[in-house]
Amino acid sequence: MIYNSYQSYMDLSNPVRLLADSSDRILRMWGAGAGASPFRRMAACYELIGLSGFTHSRPDYDIKSVQTNDGEQDEVHETVVFSTPFCDLVRFSRAGAENTPRILLCAPMSGHFATLLRGTIRTLLRDYEVYITDWRNARDIPLSDGHFDLDAFTQHIIDFIKHIGPRTHVVAVCQPTVSALAAVAIMAQDDDPDQPASLTLMAGPIDTRISPTKVNELATSQPIEWFRDKMIGLVPNAMAGAGRRVYPGFLQLSAFLSMNPERHAKSFMDLFQSRISGDVDKAEQIRAFYEEYFAIMDLDAEFFLETIEQIFQKFALPEGKMLFKGRNVDPSAIRKTFLLTVEGEKDDICAVGQTLAAQDLCSGLRPFMKSHHLQPGVGHYGVFNGRRWDNQIYPVVRNHIQSSL
Repeated sequence: MIYNSYQSYMDLSNPVRLLADSSDRILRMWGAGAGASPFRRMAACYELIGLSGFTHSRPDYDIKSVQTNDGEQDEVHETVVFSTPFCDLVRFSRAGAENTPRILLCAPMSGHFATLLRGTIRTLLRDYEVYITDWRNARDIPLSDGHFDLDAFTQHIIDFIKHIGPRTHVVAVCQPTVSALAAVAIMAQDDDPDQPASLTLMAGPIDTRISPTKVNELATSQPIEWFRDKMIGLVPNAMAGAGRRVYPGFLQLSAFLSMNPERHAKSFMDLFQSRISGDVDKAEQIRAFYEEYFAIMDLDAEFFLETIEQIFQKFALPEGKMLFKGRNVDPSAIRKTFLLTVEGEKDDICAVGQTLAAQDLCSGLRPFMKSHHLQPGVGHYGVFNGRRWDNQIYPVVRNHIQSSL
């Protein structure tokens, strides 16, 4: 019922937002002349209206070229190299640099598309060939393709590592850090010849008992039955995934917005003020962020509920009780894969210490194979995107990968 109500509202409001968006573009052209501040003000108002809705289509990565360390612009090729009903493995490579070390970038399945890591990819491409887990929107996946749970997520990471081949470097951002660690542990327990050379876990909920955030508190505020009854909807009949039980992306994003309403309200006001003052660069930066942020995807209900229960309520991995297809997951079995954990000082989603917990779990690694980086002054998204990621965090990641070669 909740999903049908939401979709009906979106169907009715979309024409209004499209009209506002078109009016915004027209008025901006008129407002380009001298003395046209009333047009700018009207255009800015229309822009806010046009930007204020959600979209369920994945944006483009739009990575056509990348500046290398020597200042040259190299062409970038984007290809899908492996597909399942739930995910594409997308490869990014620079022209003439196809034999560089390979990174599997594990994108979150947490309500946003993998394109949220566009900036992360751009930076990594300076030195590496990048493969990213491009998760598909659950509402676009037919029921006939089956369901998707936490085991399936972990299995995808294992399959992708093996597809890329030996000496792969795994970088997991936020939610997939748990499954990435579990996947590498299972491969180590099996003495798999394709065990990755390095594993980087960035701002992820390895042990959410440590310094719980609002996200953690929300996940533990109700029993799992409450989430099953209140947070799960059925995909409407008009869509390819009709009848699939999902955690709707609009609920996830609404929860994120409610955590920092003042900050988002200020960002919209900054966008408005930047438009009427003619600060185009700042306005475009804010607009680009929200265009990406408001592109949302639904999660399969089984995956969402198991994630809530296993990671945020039962703390299965740090408690030594996490299972993968009935097998115990033992991170202490990891002995060949270098480990780096990265956290942001101001992260209000995965607090300081939650990702660091992986260091103790990987007790089988020799001390020189483990390292940790705490980045001052950044929140959750600053760990993997923006100036400090580019100039301060990435060099640490690069040195970690270089050490494992």
